[in-house]
Amino acid sequence: MNNSVLPESAIEIATAHIHQILGSCFSYQPTHQAVVVFDLRCELSIALTEAYRRNLPNALFLDFDQHNPEQVMTCLNTLRPADLVVLIQSTNFRMDAYRVRVELFKRELKVIEHPHLARMVGTEASIYIDSLAYDADYYRGTGRGLQELINDASNGVVDSGGVQLFFDGPFESAKVNIGDYSGMKNWGGQFPIGEVFTEAKELESVHGKVKIFVFGDTSFSVNKPEHPITLVIERGQVIGVEDSTPAFDEVIAKIRTDEQVVWVRELGFGLNRSFNRERTVSDIGTYERICGIHLSLGAKHGIYAKPNFKRGDGKYHVDVFAITESVLLGGREVYRDGAWVI
Repeated sequence: MNNSVLPESAIEIATAHIHQILGSCFSYQPTHQAVVVFDLRCELSIALTEAYRRNLPNALFLDFDQHNPEQVMTCLNTLRPADLVVLIQSTNFRMDAYRVRVELFKRELKVIEHPHLARMVGTEASIYIDSLAYDADYYRGTGRGLQELINDASNGVVDSGGVQLFFDGPFESAKVNIGDYSGMKNWGGQFPIGEVFTEAKELESVHGKVKIFVFGDTSFSVNKPEHPITLVIERGQVIGVEDSTPAFDEVIAKIRTDEQVVWVRELGFGLNRSFNRERTVSDIGTYERICGIHLSLGAKHGIYAKPNFKRGDGKYHVDVFAITESVLLGGREVYRDGAWVI
C-alpha cells in the first residue's frame, strides 16, 4: 500500500471537477441513492474517495478491502434505476463471477469507474486530476462536430510530420465518449472521458505511414521510445516498422504469432486537453483520451462487425499514439497546432 497523501489543494481541485461531472454528466440529485466502492491503496484513490465524500455526503461508502464481493453486491442490489455507483480502484476490483459494470448497466444504474489508479503517482496523479475537468461546451460541441464530420467524410488523412496515413474510403458510424449519455443505452463508464472513435469501413482502404511517439506495451503501460517509431501500412495491415525498439518489436511479434497479420482498426480522436506529448500518465487506458489521434493494432475491435472477422476471434487491441500535425476529413482540416478546429 502507498500511504502517501496528495496535498489538500489537489483534493480541492478533484472535488470541484467531480462536482462538475456529477451535475453535468450524470444529472445527479440528492434524492438519488449513491454507493461508492473504494480502496485506500494509493494516493490517488485516497484523494478521489475524499473528493466524492465531499460531493456525496449521504452516499454509502464501502471499502473494498473490508467487504467481500457478496457483501458489496448485496448493497448494490438495493439500488434502483438512475441511482449512482462509483468504483474507485487502485487496480481493478475482482468480483469473481460478477462482471460488475455489465451487471450495473443491466439494472439501468449510472456508473463512474476510476480504475488502475495506482499506476499514476506524484505528478501523474495531479495530471489525472486535471483530466477530470469537464467543459461541457467543448466536449459536446467538438465531440458532436467531429462525429458529424466523420460520418459524412468520404476519406481522411493523418499527417504525422513528413509522412501521411491515408483512409481512402468512408468510416464506420462514429461513437462518442463525451459525458453526454442522452439517447445512449448505458449511462457512464470509465473516467476521465474525451474521445470520438471510428474505423475504416473497408480496412484495406488504409495505407501510408504514420509516426507514433507512444504505444501500449505488454504490461498495458505507456511506453515512450526515445525516438518516434514509423509504421508502414498497406491494405490495412502493418507490413513494416522503422526505428523500432525491442519493446515494440515484442508487441508486434505477439500479434503476428497469434493473429498472423497486424491489422489497423480503431481510429480514435482524443479530446482531453490535459494530456499531450509531454504531459503523460502511465496507464494506457487513461492516456488514450489525449488530444490527438490514436490507432489500434490487432484484430480485436468488438464495436464494429466486419465480414471476415468473427466476434471474439481477435486477441489484441494495442493502442498506439500518432504524432498529430494535421488531420483531414473529406479534404477539410479538423486538427492543427495541437487542437481540434471544428
